[in-house]
Amino acid sequence: MPRKKKAHDPFFTNDSRKRQKPNKKLDEDEEDAEIESDFDEDGFFAGGGGGGSGEEQEEEETGAEVRKRLAQDLLQRVRKSAQKGEEEEDDKEEDEEGARDSLVAQKLLKEQNEESGRVRRSIASRVKVSGTGDEGFRVLVKHRHSVTAVALSEDDSKGFSASKDGTIMQWDVNSGQCERYKWPSDTVLKSHGLKDPQGSATRQSKQVLALAASSDGRYLATGGLDRHIHIWDTRTREHLQAFPGHRGPVSCLTFRQGTSELFSGSFDRTIKIWNVEDRTYMSTLFGHQSEILSIDCLRKERVLTAGRDRSMQLFKVHEESRLVFRAPASSLECCCFVSNDELLSGSDDGSIELWTVMRKKPIYILRNAHALLVDSMKSDQKDSEKLPNGNLENGYNHPENHHCLSVFSWVSAVSVCRNSDLAASGAGNGSVRLWEIESDTKDIKSLYNVPLAGFVNSLAFAKSGEFLVAGVGQEPRLGRWGRNPEARNGVSILTYEM
Repeated sequence: MPRKKKAHDPFFTNDSRKRQKPNKKLDEDEEDAEIESDFDEDGFFAGGGGGGSGEEQEEEETGAEVRKRLAQDLLQRVRKSAQKGEEEEDDKEEDEEGARDSLVAQKLLKEQNEESGRVRRSIASRVKVSGTGDEGFRVLVKHRHSVTAVALSEDDSKGFSASKDGTIMQWDVNSGQCERYKWPSDTVLKSHGLKDPQGSATRQSKQVLALAASSDGRYLATGGLDRHIHIWDTRTREHLQAFPGHRGPVSCLTFRQGTSELFSGSFDRTIKIWNVEDRTYMSTLFGHQSEILSIDCLRKERVLTAGRDRSMQLFKVHEESRLVFRAPASSLECCCFVSNDELLSGSDDGSIELWTVMRKKPIYILRNAHALLVDSMKSDQKDSEKLPNGNLENGYNHPENHHCLSVFSWVSAVSVCRNSDLAASGAGNGSVRLWEIESDTKDIKSLYNVPLAGFVNSLAFAKSGEFLVAGVGQEPRLGRWGRNPEARNGVSILTYEM
């Protein structure tokens, strides 16, 4: 076999045998040459000039390549140093971007704290109502009968109002353009859950006493004398569902912020909880001994109610407990949250009370908040009945004048701009008052007294705090024990500078 291979390819066989050892030597010489080239390139070329073989030419080319590589390495080092400087500048820019991201995170955290009620915005001191007349309240929407309730959407772009004749209106805040909700036929209402009228009534009343809009802007809930809660689609203005269950008129409604959970208060002294998204009844809360007139709720599953039993109650739904706050005067007409720990209420004796959840009695009472002007009343009163500020007593200390005088001074509506120190109250004395709730001193400071003729049955602040809407009527919301024929039934809006 070796002979055949040798005869077959003698050139490669002999060459391989002869060049095995020289190859090792050559490798050693190449390694030596490479080592020498690192220190003395001239000696390398001088020592390699004896043979003039092709391998030496290859070594010369390799040296050129080495010099080229070294030059390229130097160039790369220069480029890296320059790039490092640019990266440092980029790091500074990244630090600036990080600072901006930190500011954004702080802003988002602040907004979250404000939304949750842990932080209160101080905007009352920046509110400026420059005058009266055209610069005060202006009529935005007209109704034929007294407006009983108003509400605003979450983005403050749309508003809703209802009146005693059952009219439900949806309107644009900027333009005032109105769209009316149409009640479906009795057959459709019964298919949506409406029950037959109870007692001696032969037909259901369409009079609306309360309404509320969901946070997502999809649903509008209304309630009234027919003892049902009606759910409407705000996009199509169509009737979706009727919730039966209350044994008395539905007097107040509120959505839990950020959810489709609805709370309803009624003259039957109960609060019912509904899930509008699922169209289901959830639970009933008991505790009041008389009619419930007002209700409010924030993000927490806590419901605040006020009634004619001279009490305001805070229901903690999840804990299945409640706190009872006793009013020192007559019945409480309205109530609302200032924050998760502070509450505000208005009474039919003309006073406004500030509460805290740590005490069962008010921490501050503002009496005669809507006292009647002397010139506006035709009735004769003794000098002893006049107040030092030139106004008339609201009638609480005079039982004979309780129904004829104090009805115009009842605080029928209170509202607080969400998570802020700005509040408003309304009555039938011809004005809406703006207040500043001071958290440090725990008192209520008067800001402005804006004229508005008629009974202010409902108030709603914009979430941004830029304007206030009021539902006004010639008659009170829940009765006809007073009347102001000069008032204009409708929705009025007050815009102010901040």
